[in-house]
Amino acid sequence: MLSAQTHNPDAPRPWLVWLHGLLGSSDDWLPVIDNFNNYPSLLVDLPGHGASKFEACHGFSHFDQQLCALLHYHQIDEYYLIGYSLGARLAMHFACHCPPKGLLGLIIEGGNVGLTSHQERVNREANDHAWAQRFRVEPIENVLNDWYQQPVFMDLTLAQREQLINLRRQNNAQSIADMLESTSLAKQPFLVDKLSQLSCPYCYFCGERDQKFRSVSQQYALPLTLIANAGHNAHRENPTGYAAALHHFLSYSG
Repeated sequence: MLSAQTHNPDAPRPWLVWLHGLLGSSDDWLPVIDNFNNYPSLLVDLPGHGASKFEACHGFSHFDQQLCALLHYHQIDEYYLIGYSLGARLAMHFACHCPPKGLLGLIIEGGNVGLTSHQERVNREANDHAWAQRFRVEPIENVLNDWYQQPVFMDLTLAQREQLINLRRQNNAQSIADMLESTSLAKQPFLVDKLSQLSCPYCYFCGERDQKFRSVSQQYALPLTLIANAGHNAHRENPTGYAAALHHFLSYSG
């Protein structure tokens, strides 16, 4: 079973269930959680990450099953699902393809809604395979140094980049490689149509400097909330602004 941290489990409100991004862990959410002491929270370590680093994941549908089992284990009946980057893609798939009982709302942060053409999928599969192979055979510091040079991270300062590399080098590189391939964007369904049919409200958070995912939100007319003074990893770069936006969503959707 996936590992997860619980915070304020006896709080009377619905649960907040948090899914981090690739290379992250449940600890990534701790600066935000401090603003939600009146909610119970479940901070999930994704397969291949954190205390779940030896848990395999065989794709999006398998993760749906893993998350269902975790929610059942913790007796969580009503909850909001919050995901960042890879965690956002997994959260969207879960909400759209595993019609979940008790889901009150979906919060997507910097998540890709999917690819529309066969050639895009072919290209993405090749790209993710290449990165996965690098994680398998090269020193992880070398791979991370290049990983955080990708365009989506270009707004990071040198100090922020070095801090992330130092933090993420603790990962099990083989597990990261496996998760990267099994949940490649090439294997994710295109989710925009199903998002529009959700029975619960959803919102799309994006750092104001994250041009890539601002464009995604505009292209598909997603319900966008910009997080000030932040790039792709908005909850890390501006946890207070992120928490304020989330409180606003919870106040009108609850």
